[in-house]
Amino acid sequence: MKVGYHPTVQKDVNRALRRYDQFSHDLGDEFWTELNKSIAAASANPLRFHPYLRDLRRANLKRFPYHFLYRVLPDRIRIIAVRHHRQRPTFGLQRR
Repeated sequence: MKVGYHPTVQKDVNRALRRYDQFSHDLGDEFWTELNKSIAAASANPLRFHPYLRDLRRANLKRFPYHFLYRVLPDRIRIIAVRHHRQRPTFGLQRR
């Protein structure tokens, strides 16, 4: 299944990458790799991850305290936010 992204998801990802790159360039790369693997898993089986709110699903990363929220559409999944587990719970929910 195709993957679509809300335009501000790139800012979410860049913020996380900057944070991890401060500690180690390798750590930022590992975050990026794990995020992409999780997105690929959601794309391959959109109902794999648990429902979150309304029509959203939440996919937790295994090694990092981050998750992404996505919506299952007829022809694709749409990632609407990538956020830290401790980030404000309403962050990204207004995005379509």
